[in-house]
Amino acid sequence: MKNAILGKKIGMSQIFTETGVVIPVTVVEAGPCYVSQIKTDAVDGYNAVQMAFLDTKDSRLNKAEVGHLKKANLTAKKYLKEFKISSEGLSLGSEIKCNVFTAGDKVDVSGYSKGHGFSGNVQRWNAHKQQMTHGVGPVHRSPGSLGANSTPSRVFKNHKLPGDWGYEKVTIQNLEVAKVDADRNLILIKGAIPGAKGAVVSICSAVKA
Repeated sequence: MKNAILGKKIGMSQIFTETGVVIPVTVVEAGPCYVSQIKTDAVDGYNAVQMAFLDTKDSRLNKAEVGHLKKANLTAKKYLKEFKISSEGLSLGSEIKCNVFTAGDKVDVSGYSKGHGFSGNVQRWNAHKQQMTHGVGPVHRSPGSLGANSTPSRVFKNHKLPGDWGYEKVTIQNLEVAKVDADRNLILIKGAIPGAKGAVVSICSAVKA
């Protein structure tokens, strides 16, 4: 059975094995999440479970969102996300904790990468700079030629140019759960995961394990 949970990235740390080997881990405060909706094939055309995560104020939600959560007897929650997992043993308002995973499980982690704002093509695409000589002028980090001006007289699509860099959805597959601390709602995952500190990530059972 596949499992899933929402969590908040705390940061990176390290743990030691019994033989003294250092393992770099990312600490995630996973859950508790609550079931806010159960979708069924008969009603919705597919099976899924919607989870609610992190408390917030009622004033930050609209009436429809507040009413949707009240159906499950839940207070205002900041994040809602749907997972295509089995609803067996779950009901509206059920609590899902980090102990759905155990050490050694393989998981896929999805989140939004760090945003860097508007960036030039040297920083964004690792492009070469122009020659650092006086003859080049004050354009050492500019893109340079974008193509011939006679034919095709345009810039081709997907040309690597300056623009917004980062804040894209990134999924890293087949990461290993190093440790689960159910008392503190923490999951320690080997290696790095996408997102800045405090970012919300989703942790699901690996699809290619």
